Amino acid sequence: MTLALTLGAVLAVIAVVFVARPFLREPAPRSDRLDEIGEADRRRLELAEERDRALAALKELEFDHRTGKVTDEDYRAQVGPLRRRAAEALKALQPRAEAQHERVPSGH
Repeated sequence: MTLALTLGAVLAVIAVVFVARPFLREPAPRSDRLDEIGEADRRRLELAEERDRALAALKELEFDHRTGKVTDEDYRAQVGPLRRRAAEALKALQPRAEAQHERVPSGH
């Protein structure tokens, strides 16, 4: 009985070490990032972030104008450049959206 318990304990220790081994090693030094993106994807992400910032700024400006925090004159001076920023970001993202749309087969 003692031999069986000792053998079982040794087998359990070996199993724990085998299972824990990947967690005890140092990560590979070449890269510890989960998901590295390419230059094109990075640029698309930057454009999407710029679009989101411009649209959020427009929304905030509109809210401030409606609540009276921004005068009509200030609103007119600020809304144009913000709209241009949003439009430029949207236009820069558009060719990629059209290319993706063309790749998807239509069900017609």
